Amino acid sequence: MAETTGTPAAAPDLSVRLGPLRLANPVLVASGTFGYGEEYADFLDPGRLGAVIVKGISLLPRPGNPPPRLVETPAGMINAIGLENVGVDRFIDVKLPLLRQRRATVIVNIFGNTVDEYAGLASKLDGEDGVAALEINISCPNVKQGGMVFGTDPATAAAVVGAVRARTALPLITKLTPNVTRIGEIARAAVDAGTDAISCINTVAAMAVDIFSRRPKLANVFGGLSGPAVKPIALRCTYEVLQAVKCPVIGVGGIGTATDALEFMLLGARAVQVGTANFVNPGVSVEILEGIERFLRFQGLDRIEDFIGTLDTECLFPFAEDACGVLDLS
Repeated sequence: MAETTGTPAAAPDLSVRLGPLRLANPVLVASGTFGYGEEYADFLDPGRLGAVIVKGISLLPRPGNPPPRLVETPAGMINAIGLENVGVDRFIDVKLPLLRQRRATVIVNIFGNTVDEYAGLASKLDGEDGVAALEINISCPNVKQGGMVFGTDPATAAAVVGAVRARTALPLITKLTPNVTRIGEIARAAVDAGTDAISCINTVAAMAVDIFSRRPKLANVFGGLSGPAVKPIALRCTYEVLQAVKCPVIGVGGIGTATDALEFMLLGARAVQVGTANFVNPGVSVEILEGIERFLRFQGLDRIEDFIGTLDTECLFPFAEDACGVLDLS
């Protein structure tokens, strides 16, 4: 369908800055939903994305939790993978070179059982060719040590971020859990300790049970809920964090369309991560990127920066979503 007048002559500028990190566009793929990038190479060019955030990496390889580890829900899924990964040495030797060949911007998600393990990972990855930034995972609810344990208290969150900051010059992004009472306090602690940006949110703690076997559907009993069901929670958390800190924020949670992504950026998120939707449609992240570009043209905007953070909380009516009837953002 033809778009409206006011379309810029040139393609809109989609580049965004996250502290010291500059990205060609704001669409990233979330850790744990895109493998190490090569798994999706038949469906899209990883180099087109703002960045690929790889599967969480630990110092040593991890087998993850025993199966069953995934349960579908009416509006998403619950996972308890348990951060299965190849370990940092194999990542550097085997996985990272493949991403370099594809000219992908790579952000490495790191996690540990102790503060020293986080620091050791940062030291190993510092200066590795092809690593653009680190995402500190203090938010995974599916492991019994580390992960979310560090992200539910401002002091422990700051201890992890501070230890990582001391061992690397790479830009740092701290990924927060929604499973806290005041997410803004955790964000402030991470910023004070040296993070350059915040990702929010990771999954929401959840469980599922089978009435016939009378057992939990996950071997781990608990897992993390993701997908469309968590988007309103993620929007709320993103808004709260944006009110609490001045650093760049990346919105994550239930993003499956360009409209979803633009909602987070309207709040002020400078980038978004696409997660569970990758499992439904492996090409969705590029479709979202193209949908954002169509939206900017429709609005007559030359830059994504001119849309980010323009939410008007004073005037609630009327809504203008009927405009979607003349603009396909799917």
